[in-house]
Amino acid sequence: MEHYFERGKRMKVFISQPMRDRTDVDIMSERSAAIAEIKEQYPEEDVDIIDSFFKDVPHDVTPLWYLAKSLELLSMADLAFFCNGWSEYRGC
Repeated sequence: MEHYFERGKRMKVFISQPMRDRTDVDIMSERSAAIAEIKEQYPEEDVDIIDSFFKDVPHDVTPLWYLAKSLELLSMADLAFFCNGWSEYRGC
């Protein structure tokens, strides 16, 4: 696999994954598996995972709030990784 990022620069990765109606444990487990896969696919890269799992969010935020925050984080990414099933969830 080619090296797409300049040496010394860390590759920032945004993970998109289904979260609706899933427990935090399920989400974090799938996220850990995704991180392992990313590091396996890009063994030569220094990888930073962008934290897109929102904790301690006010209970009255709308789905649009989550979308806006996700887009903000995605704008900083060098790579977006989509977990299995992403296309079946509106928020992904």
